[in-house]
Amino acid sequence: MSTQEQIERLNGWSAFAAIVMFSVGVLRVVSGISYLADSRKVNDLSLGLFGDNMWAWGIWDLGIGIAALFAAYSLLGNGTYGKIVTYLWAVLVIVNSFLIIGFAPWFAAGMIALAVLVVYGVAKATDEAISRGMAA
Repeated sequence: MSTQEQIERLNGWSAFAAIVMFSVGVLRVVSGISYLADSRKVNDLSLGLFGDNMWAWGIWDLGIGIAALFAAYSLLGNGTYGKIVTYLWAVLVIVNSFLIIGFAPWFAAGMIALAVLVVYGVAKATDEAISRGMAA
């Protein structure tokens, strides 16, 4: 497939979803590196999932970041891996936002809106790919 055909296949919504996933991936990788590099400057996470083992938080964030980067790359090619990871990310963001809505309502509302837009983008791209496949 030529580059021009791939550009024509990519609509604005799937590009938006890919950009969001690239952003998530880069920020999580940077966060993971900062956890591994100098954990004294990070907030107290001793009551979290990994306790005060900041290296585990760093590995966790690096894993999420790398998965998000691969998902974004997959979304650019209309791949299934990217769609699945993006849907999972959006569901987790929505659940997390409802859990923190009492503490940070504007942030939670913004994150819910962003996750809904990403789900819409991936679903619309999938719908368009299916309709193009049936029309051919």
